[in-house]
Amino acid sequence: MPSAKPIKRIAVVTHSHEAAVADAISRLERLAESKGVELTGENDGPDLAVTLGGDGSMLRAFHRFLGARVPVIGVNFGRVGFLTSIEADELEQGLERALDGDLRIVELPTLDVRIGGESWPAVNDVFATSSRLGRMVELGYAVGGEDLGVLPCDGVICSTPSGSTAYNLSNGGPVLVWGLDAMAITFVAPHSLHVRPLVVPHDLPLTVTNRTPDGSVTVIVDGMEVGKLEPGQQVDVRLGDQRSLLATLPERTFFSRYRKTFAS
Repeated sequence: MPSAKPIKRIAVVTHSHEAAVADAISRLERLAESKGVELTGENDGPDLAVTLGGDGSMLRAFHRFLGARVPVIGVNFGRVGFLTSIEADELEQGLERALDGDLRIVELPTLDVRIGGESWPAVNDVFATSSRLGRMVELGYAVGGEDLGVLPCDGVICSTPSGSTAYNLSNGGPVLVWGLDAMAITFVAPHSLHVRPLVVPHDLPLTVTNRTPDGSVTVIVDGMEVGKLEPGQQVDVRLGDQRSLLATLPERTFFSRYRKTFAS
């Protein structure tokens, strides 16, 4: 959906190595001053969040603004920057357009991850794998409450559309175009000739149960370990109610980035 009004207040989320974007911060500050735009804190009601980094910075910003309905636009200072909209050498031109409201806002689904009584939101993906490096695990899985069996494998990835071009893609999983309200389920090194990735809709949750007789399974949400499954324990993953808001220049579509990143 298009943005209907100019931006008056922005928050800045930087690369983890802030020194690498020090000059970019100065350039952004000068641009904001010239446009009469206030630089504000993340908790002070910004109209837009601007990241200076790569996809990792975008991921952090999405997490910080979940539930706040603050769109996030990225200036790419990373390696890939699939989620970013503006290249580093286009900072002034791109952000000036963004501040004038020349934007499209894309709503991206998140995942709700539950182990026992605890839950976590995932913007990109959930990964369940052996707690012991290099060891195979046996995972039982069910979709929408229907048992699909037990599979020996190295792990399973469940990803959102925004996360489908990350670890999921590198393991042969499907690319989910932005706008789909679906999640991809992809097994890593399955010991089977018949298991293929699945794409499931909003009303079909995934349950993964550790069926390894003598080993635990580690659950990782957006790159951070959140818990372990002992034999017989399970993790439940479903599409969540929260949405990440991706702000992008109108011509920087999913397919323009896909061509540049993966098809060239």
